Amino acid sequence: MASGSLLRRDRADPCASGLPGGPRAVAPPDPVFRLGGVSEEDLTGRVLVVEDDEDIADVLRRSLRQEGHEVRSAASGEDGLRQAVEFVPDLVVLDLGLPDIDGVEVCRRLRADGDVPILILTARSDTDDRVEGLDAGADDYLVKPFERDELLARMRALLRRRPPRGTASLTVGDLVLNPGTREVTRGERVVDLTNREFELLEFLMRNERLVISRERLLEEVWGYDPTSMTNTIDVFISNLRRKLEEGGEDRILHTKRGAGYVVRV
Repeated sequence: MASGSLLRRDRADPCASGLPGGPRAVAPPDPVFRLGGVSEEDLTGRVLVVEDDEDIADVLRRSLRQEGHEVRSAASGEDGLRQAVEFVPDLVVLDLGLPDIDGVEVCRRLRADGDVPILILTARSDTDDRVEGLDAGADDYLVKPFERDELLARMRALLRRRPPRGTASLTVGDLVLNPGTREVTRGERVVDLTNREFELLEFLMRNERLVISRERLLEEVWGYDPTSMTNTIDVFISNLRRKLEEGGEDRILHTKRGAGYVVRV
């Protein structure tokens, strides 16, 4: 497939005129804790691009360097895994259609070796494929073809959520989350979460007993508001709830039908 059809660069900024149908009136939000912001300098980092299509990889490299990122690229899964060790990236942009190792397996190996944020690029748009990628440890995904500005926005969102160190632990019942060490426990059991799951849980715990809508979670945790992506929240909530309860513990992450989600005992 030609690279131009995978990375759209010839369309106007979709944010220039708002969502289809014109600007959307948004009611003032209820009081809610927001994750701490960071300076613009913190939104750049070391990015590893694992993409076998050289045309797409070249466009990505140039775009990311223009944004101030330090970039390396790999054209295979094996090379990507090797460079992840040597380069120690702040973020990995990972294509699933690699020539040697399937990108999902590369994602699993990266996640097993550390907590680097992983953004998947894929032409596989089925829900099952997305769920597989998220379960493998990805923090976000973007289906090809995609807009350059959307890719950059999602990357900024991942880099923006790098947690501050030394902050106090959050506790709801027997659930404890430490933002500094990024450790989550239920009683004596350690709960292993992906970066995005951790950030989602942290946001909900900081807003204990408040019902948070899916749209608000997309805005506050993901950093963007694609109205067609609300099913993303459902996938993450399902995975997060399963991990929080897999030791037989009582439910602590609740669904309020038609309203959103709430953490409470």
